[in-house]
Amino acid sequence: MKFFSKTKKTTGWLCIDMQRDGVYLVHGSSVATGKPHIVMIAFYPTDKTPVTKTLERIGKELNIDRYQCSNLLTQGQYQLLSVEALNVPRDELKTAVRWRVKDALDFQIDDAVIDVLEVPVDQNAPERKGTLFAVAANGKFIRQRQEMFQEAKLAVSVIDIPEMAQRNISALLEPEGRGLALLSFDDEGVLLTVTFGGELCLARRFNLTRGQLLDADPDQRIASYNRITLELQRSFDHFESQFRFIAIAKLVLAPLGDDDVNLQQYLSTNLYMPVESLQLASLFNLALVPELQQPRYQQRYFMALGAVLRVEAGLS
Repeated sequence: MKFFSKTKKTTGWLCIDMQRDGVYLVHGSSVATGKPHIVMIAFYPTDKTPVTKTLERIGKELNIDRYQCSNLLTQGQYQLLSVEALNVPRDELKTAVRWRVKDALDFQIDDAVIDVLEVPVDQNAPERKGTLFAVAANGKFIRQRQEMFQEAKLAVSVIDIPEMAQRNISALLEPEGRGLALLSFDDEGVLLTVTFGGELCLARRFNLTRGQLLDADPDQRIASYNRITLELQRSFDHFESQFRFIAIAKLVLAPLGDDDVNLQQYLSTNLYMPVESLQLASLFNLALVPELQQPRYQQRYFMALGAVLRVEAGLS
């Protein structure tokens, strides 16, 4: 979401991911051939330090003005809404979508900053209306965040959302001509995306946290496994009814940080599609950041890794 002005910087993107426990940073760069390179990762705990002070420290220590910077929003800082495609000229689309979603927003429509994402449609059924995703954020919040970065002297040019960061990774995993489901985990919840042709088709959040899936009590952990299985089954049934022209090849599990095998085996037994665990080394060149070979680091930096895969043109 391009809320801030763009200034050409060094090759690649540096993603600033502000989480509860601190600020996670990833700098990545695509290459002409082969895997994208992850050049640097860093973590700055916030503790009781004001976020602006932490950002100022980051700017000084990393000489951050060399980079093109993006900021990744977290759950609750924006809304992602599905909207029926509108028959209006492209240059009028955002205005039309703004009024279509006004009653679904948690804030006044006059304060909304809106962007629109197109969803793949069935090329063999052009008469059927497709859907769009509307990304909405409170303009007051965006201005406050912009001011915070300006105060810290960080030139952040782009704001991204987790669904699009996850889409970027999913697009690298898709078998040609088929869709791919990707499931990620953090302490805020579980995010399921389905992509096709490199575009986002479905995004759903489940009210189930990473901690619940790793519960030390076997009974509680199995109960969480049952819940996520049911949510996945419902989501895939809904997807199949809406996107009959897309066959999902498999479900891929993002790093859980620990005990990935048990969840993968459970879902493989209880779902009708193949279930695999994601190996980040198969997608990225991690030679410069060997700590990302460890699952716990892969889980913490997962969304920021997806965000640095964004392309120059359009929203990603």
